[in-house]
Amino acid sequence: MKSNKAFTMVELMVVVLIVGILAAVAIPLMSGRVDASKWSEAKAAMGTIASAVRAYAAEKGTFSTTPSLSDIGISNNELDGTYFTYGAYVLTSASATGGQVSFVITCTAANSTRSSKPSKPASMTLTCNAANNYVATFAEGS
Repeated sequence: MKSNKAFTMVELMVVVLIVGILAAVAIPLMSGRVDASKWSEAKAAMGTIASAVRAYAAEKGTFSTTPSLSDIGISNNELDGTYFTYGAYVLTSASATGGQVSFVITCTAANSTRSSKPSKPASMTLTCNAANNYVATFAEGS
């Protein structure tokens, strides 16, 4: 007599179930990492804007009126990247007094015209002011 060595249907179904559970756990974790990597592009661009604001402050000295992006030397296509476009960035406020530069830069994903923009978080803000000891700090928006 010959004995057949093979997997039973129950064993195969258990393997399929285990693979399905692993996939259900891994996919949401991976999508969060993908969005985080997309936001690194926006963080780099906001850092560029922050540097331009500091250079503007060094040139102008004291100012209280928030300049536009073009006022600080950033043209329309300079901030365009793979996931974010120029329209996603806003210099919400900026001022300089006594050698201290304060600013708030906001990037909103929905304002980007790229189809591959991140879905979460909806926005990111770079803030530098007296409240955080003039250290530029990123915060996620809702």
